[in-house]
Amino acid sequence: MSTPHIAALGIDVGGTGIKGAIVDIATGRLISKRRQSATPQPATPATVSTAIAELVTALDFTGPIGIAFPSAINDGAVLTAANLDKSWIGQHIGTVIDGHLPARATYLNDADAATLAEVRYGIGRDTGGLTIMVTFGTGIGTGLAHSGRLVPNAELGHIEIDGVPAEIAASAVARERNNLTWEQWAERGNRYLTTLEN
Repeated sequence: MSTPHIAALGIDVGGTGIKGAIVDIATGRLISKRRQSATPQPATPATVSTAIAELVTALDFTGPIGIAFPSAINDGAVLTAANLDKSWIGQHIGTVIDGHLPARATYLNDADAATLAEVRYGIGRDTGGLTIMVTFGTGIGTGLAHSGRLVPNAELGHIEIDGVPAEIAASAVARERNNLTWEQWAERGNRYLTTLEN
């Protein structure tokens, strides 16, 4: 007899796309097809909330919901909005979004969510010391965990290299925006990673 899935709906809000799927939280594996829609522009609290609600409806899920959000978050308040409309800053994320959903959601910085997944299911599992997670997307997201415990809101994609925030030059969107070859982009990404390591 197989063990039933313990499922949750995971939603990742990015500066260019909003993705979601139902996840088996015991294994970290997707148990539904992943759905995606473009992040509305401008990405205001109203437009993003509507897009998230439409994604939840499309996935037809009424259980627990976790939303990874591209901002530093403290006690539910949005502190930064590098890749969203600045009107998010100061908003309580649950107050803005929960009314559009069938149940209250749990909110976390997107790179922090990826870091927790890595220390629970990935290479960071059962390791001591420091784990650093780096994501390259619309921006550069970073997460830190020490011996499996999250250090929230690292936001190290904003460190400056030659006076320019790293994510302006080395994010995946920067590759597309600047028509960089993979080799050119890899050189920028490597410079960022070397600077981060140093």
